[in-house]
Amino acid sequence: MEAGSLVSCREDISAVFPDQTPDAKYNELSSQYSSVRKVRGDGNCFYRALCFAHLESVLHNARALQSFRFKDRMIQSSKDLSSTGFDESSFKHHLSTVINVVEQCQADEQEETLFRLLNEQLTSDSVVQYLRLLTSAHLQNHADFFCNFVEAPNLKTYCHQEVEAMAMECDHVDILALTQALDICIHIVSMEGDEQELAHHIIPEGAEPSLHLLYQTSHYNILYQRPQL
Repeated sequence: MEAGSLVSCREDISAVFPDQTPDAKYNELSSQYSSVRKVRGDGNCFYRALCFAHLESVLHNARALQSFRFKDRMIQSSKDLSSTGFDESSFKHHLSTVINVVEQCQADEQEETLFRLLNEQLTSDSVVQYLRLLTSAHLQNHADFFCNFVEAPNLKTYCHQEVEAMAMECDHVDILALTQALDICIHIVSMEGDEQELAHHIIPEGAEPSLHLLYQTSHYNILYQRPQL
């Protein structure tokens, strides 16, 4: 990964292998995935990886329909934030940034545009900040459900300290909330644990994932499947 990059170019899957001889998990990973796109480990990696991978999948699949749907969802999401009590001044700029990124990608239909925009620190961080606020709003708007999974004095405190703040690593509950808020399905491939096999998490269960992320040593990168023969 180049110094200064927030999201890397696609690299061979071996780029995430250890220097020592790869074990069974890495061999399994290599058999299923051909390449990886690394994301900077700055505490925002999940949000940045999800946004890049989702918009990239939109560019490659039914572009116009999917991108209009995502753009509409983003515009509608401002209501979710307002209903939670966020002042419009706290998110208006970040929402505009997200819409601008989507519109530029829509107009160019080029992966290079997405790559350039999400490697611009101010633009990329603004997108991440909006996704964090949206995650917080979804958690609070569905507090009856999510309060059961949060270890904090209360859900609002958890959201303020752990979700809305930049550079805070996300938890499973945050991932669940954001995928629900965006109405997308993701596949997380985990290298964690002592088992000899990879762990696979489809969120939500039973749906068809539009993007694949690698979870390795508390960090997320973007995965690309090998073509089905």
